[in-house]
Amino acid sequence: MIKYFLAEDTIDNKDIDKLIEWLRTYPRLTKGALTIEFEKKWNGWLGTKYSVMNNSGSSANLLMYAALDTVGGLKNKKVIVPSVGWVTTVAPAMQLGFEPIMCEADPDTFGLDLIHLEKLLIEHNPAIVMLVQVLGVPHKMDEIMALKAKYGFVLLEDACAAMGASYKGRKVGTFGDMASFSMYFGHQISTIEGGIVSTDNKAYADALFMLRSHGWGKDLDTATHNALKEKYGIDDFHSPFVFYEAGYNLRSTDLNAFIGIGQIDKMEWLIKRRQENHALYTARLGGALRAQKYDKESTVCSISFGALARDAEERKKIVAALVENGVETRIFSAGNLGLHPFWYNRYGKFSAPMADRIHHTGFFLPNNPSLTTDDIGAIADIVLKAIAS
Repeated sequence: MIKYFLAEDTIDNKDIDKLIEWLRTYPRLTKGALTIEFEKKWNGWLGTKYSVMNNSGSSANLLMYAALDTVGGLKNKKVIVPSVGWVTTVAPAMQLGFEPIMCEADPDTFGLDLIHLEKLLIEHNPAIVMLVQVLGVPHKMDEIMALKAKYGFVLLEDACAAMGASYKGRKVGTFGDMASFSMYFGHQISTIEGGIVSTDNKAYADALFMLRSHGWGKDLDTATHNALKEKYGIDDFHSPFVFYEAGYNLRSTDLNAFIGIGQIDKMEWLIKRRQENHALYTARLGGALRAQKYDKESTVCSISFGALARDAEERKKIVAALVENGVETRIFSAGNLGLHPFWYNRYGKFSAPMADRIHHTGFFLPNNPSLTTDDIGAIADIVLKAIAS
């Protein structure tokens, strides 16, 4: 029987009661005014100009790549991708005909290794770098932004599991030319399923709005939509259903947006609790396990506490003890993506020391707002006892 779940829903009973009350007004449920309201509220919280709500963080990543392809102007179709992340951080690049080049993991944050990244930048001169803010632990963004200025790449920031984290006072998701977020169950906030892309670049935003909804112009601001109508000689009768781009249907709904609007109101409390839990784990386990390191001025907002055992055998002992004592666990993210068939069937296996260690020795411990100090202590004791046995 599971006593401590790896993830718990941030949609609580009060949220459900509010949803029921709203549903009794028999509102429009599909995408409408509330989706726009959620996007604006998210912009206000994050501090960005444009946000495009969609149906998942995976779709958010797809939309970012597709927007780059649509807007054009890239010096080539090469993209540096992380070895530690999620399959849909990388898969859209493959699906849309980009040339993905895999990068080693940083020994501290487990994000892109800075030494290997610069080597790849020199060798390949890629147009794009895809960065994951791994598990809500901010990467070394001063160094990343310096490389961006030096080598002139477009930075895509996958912050799907990092909402609420910040680097030296600046929110994660505001560094990239575009940034993706996931509002899946168990993430920092949840809209049941959901994702969002944020950007300060209007050309990217216009592409995102069209690509999200079939490629039509109905979600654009009036001036931009009118300019397209004039460019292509479209009359008012046809205009709502003219497709300017080869888009998708990745829309969310006003039901999801209603939940999201309330979730944003709880964000600061959720950040505080996750940061406190993460610090407790680090204090108890930092001497026995390898955990992510981060700048002391940064705020961590992790959805799970990630750690590395000394070797695969020690991980087996720890995982067995956790399962026996009702603590849910799993591998660290997806480990090394370069060791998964989707990658090596096309490009061969990618092996690098840090990424491989994460793959073979990494695991997650629960970190959700409901856990108490005693809960964290009990889970840490299970791990420490397993290591000592």
